[in-house]
Amino acid sequence: MPLALAAAVAATLALTSCSGGTSPSPSDGSGAEGPDALNIGNFLDVTSWDPSLADIGFDGPYLSAVYDALIALDADGAPIPSLATEWTVADDDLSIDLDIRTDAVFSDGTPVDADAVVKSLEYLKAGPRSGEAYLNVASFEKVDDDTISIRLTQRDDTILYLMGLGRSYVMSPASIEAGTLGKEPIGSGPYVLDSTTSIAGAEYHFTKTADYWDAETYPFSELSIFPITDATARHNAMLSGQINVQYGDVANLEQAEQQGWNVAQRVSGWAGLVITDHTGAKSEPLGKLEVRQALNYAFDGAAVLAAVGSGAGVSTNQVFPDGGDINDPALNETYAYNMDKAKELLADAGYPDGFAISMPMSPIFEMWKPSAEQALKELGVTVTWDNMQMPDYQLNAPNYPMFISFLAMDGNDVATVARQVTSVQWFNPEPDYAKNDVIAPLVEKVQTERGDAQTAAIEELNKALVDQAWWSVWYQANNTYYMATGIQLQPVVGMMFPTLRYISQG
Repeated sequence: MPLALAAAVAATLALTSCSGGTSPSPSDGSGAEGPDALNIGNFLDVTSWDPSLADIGFDGPYLSAVYDALIALDADGAPIPSLATEWTVADDDLSIDLDIRTDAVFSDGTPVDADAVVKSLEYLKAGPRSGEAYLNVASFEKVDDDTISIRLTQRDDTILYLMGLGRSYVMSPASIEAGTLGKEPIGSGPYVLDSTTSIAGAEYHFTKTADYWDAETYPFSELSIFPITDATARHNAMLSGQINVQYGDVANLEQAEQQGWNVAQRVSGWAGLVITDHTGAKSEPLGKLEVRQALNYAFDGAAVLAAVGSGAGVSTNQVFPDGGDINDPALNETYAYNMDKAKELLADAGYPDGFAISMPMSPIFEMWKPSAEQALKELGVTVTWDNMQMPDYQLNAPNYPMFISFLAMDGNDVATVARQVTSVQWFNPEPDYAKNDVIAPLVEKVQTERGDAQTAAIEELNKALVDQAWWSVWYQANNTYYMATGIQLQPVVGMMFPTLRYISQG
C-alpha cells in the first residue's frame, strides 16, 4: 500500500545517500539501445506480480507493464479512464457503474469482458493489500457484456482514487484460478514479461504487445526494468548507458545536470513525529494542546531537511502535499522555530521542567535521531529510546504515544483525510479524532459535503489540524528521478515510482 513503511523509508534512504548494500547490476548489453528502448533503474524489486499482494509504492512500473487498470490517475490524482471508458456514480452514492472497453485481450488470448473484470475485482477485494480499496464494497455485479456495477455499503469518496492508484489491475481469470499470478503475470497490458531472458531480483525484460489498444500512451518498443537498491550502482548504471531512467539520489543532482539528463522532482512523503495519543491516555502531557504545540515550535524543519534530506523537499507543518489545492503555505509560519515559545507553552501546560517519554528507535530512523534528541533535550523532554529492528518497528511503534516516521502522502485530498486522520492504519491503529471537539465536526463535514463545499471543508480541517498540532511535521521530502535526453517522467504524489503511463518520449 502507498503508506507501507518499507517503501517510504526506502525513498528516504535514497534521499540521504544511504547505501542499501550490494545489489545486482544490469548485465552488459542486456538492455536495448536507442530512444525506443526504455531501461528503468528502480529502487526496489517487485514485491509480487500478483496485484492482490503488490505494494503500490515501487511496484508501479512492473505491474503497469503487464496489466491494464480499470481506472488510472492523471498527474494530480484525479481518476481517468483506462479499461473502464466511463463510470456513473448513483445519486444515492451506493453504486458505481463502469463501462468496460471491448477491444482489450489478455496475453493468453482470452477477451477482457465483464465476467473477467468482476472476477478480478472480487480477487482484489479479498487481497491482503489490494483490499484496502474495497472496504465499503458489498458486491460486484455484471450488468451486461461490457458493464459492471460496484455496489457499496456506504458512500466512499476514495474508492475511485485508490483504484486508479494501483488497485484495479485486471488479471486473466484462468491465472487467478490457477494461482500462478505471482510467477507468471497474465494481463492485457502494453507489454508481456519475457520469462526466458528475465532474472528474478536482477533484471526483467518485456516484449511489446502487438496491436495494443492504447499504444500511443506507451511509445517504447522495448522495456527492461532493473531493481538496483544501491544508489551508487544505480547511478553508475545510468552513466554507462545500461539504464536511461532511474529513481535518483539527490546527491547526484549536480552530476545529472552536467550529463544533460532531464530531472523531475515532486514531494512524496512527510517526516516528523507521529502522535498517536491526543487524549493523554498513554502520555498525559500529549493530551494537552500546549504540549503538542510546543513540540512543533521546538523543531526547525528547514534545518532538519538540510541535515537529513539534503534540502530536497520543503519545510512545512502540513500533511497535504505542498503545491496541492489544500496545502496553504501561509500556515507554515504557524510554528516558525521558536524554542523560547516552546518552553513557555510547556510551562503553561504545567510542565516547566519538561517531562519524560519513551520512544521506539530502529537503525532505519537513526538519521533523524540526532535532530530529535537535540530539540527534545533543549525543550526539556527526556527520552528513553527503545531500540528494535526494522520489522518490529512497524508492529510496535504505534503502541507508543509518539514516534519518528516517514509517511507517504496521497494526491487525493479526501484520501489524505482518510489515511492520515480517520481510518485505521499501521501508524494509527486507534484513530482518536472523534474525541477532539474541534476536529470531529470538521471531519464529519468533509464526509458529508460534495464538490467545492467539500474542498472548503478540507481546507478548514487542514487549518484545524495545524492549530491542534495533530502531528509535529518537519518537512515533506521530494522524490527525484533522472532521465536520459529524449525521455520525460511525470512524478505522481502517492506513487514512489510512477507507472509507465507517466514515462514518455520527448
